[in-house]
Amino acid sequence: MDMSLRTKQFRYLALISNVSLLVWVVLWQVTLSPHPHLNNLTLAFVWAIPLLLPLPGIIAGKPYTHAWANFVLMLYFLHALTIFYVDGGERMLAVVEFALTSLGFVGNILYTRARGKELSLKLPLLSEVEKQEKSRFNQ
Repeated sequence: MDMSLRTKQFRYLALISNVSLLVWVVLWQVTLSPHPHLNNLTLAFVWAIPLLLPLPGIIAGKPYTHAWANFVLMLYFLHALTIFYVDGGERMLAVVEFALTSLGFVGNILYTRARGKELSLKLPLLSEVEKQEKSRFNQ
């Protein structure tokens, strides 16, 4: 099924934000502010792994992957907030991470919602699920 222009825009926002965050995290760990006591390449790889997991589905434009990718983004969101609060030297690096994470989160949500509507993917209402479970339990 064809994608509307608005849905494509949301997809590109999500895709660009997720890939940019991946690049940013690697740059941060390798060149911008490498850890003084740990191997910077190993640390960059460890920080990149969670972002690599949903990347194939995000590139393919799968709405479900975009939805669960937000759980991965929360790790980076919390990291950015923590660094912003505790480390004045890396505060601006954390601001960039926070911005990219927030844009990725919003892009993922908007794309998932728009594409889900286009594909007629619906989550049942909670009340309907409760009724179904209640009827199964009472039988």
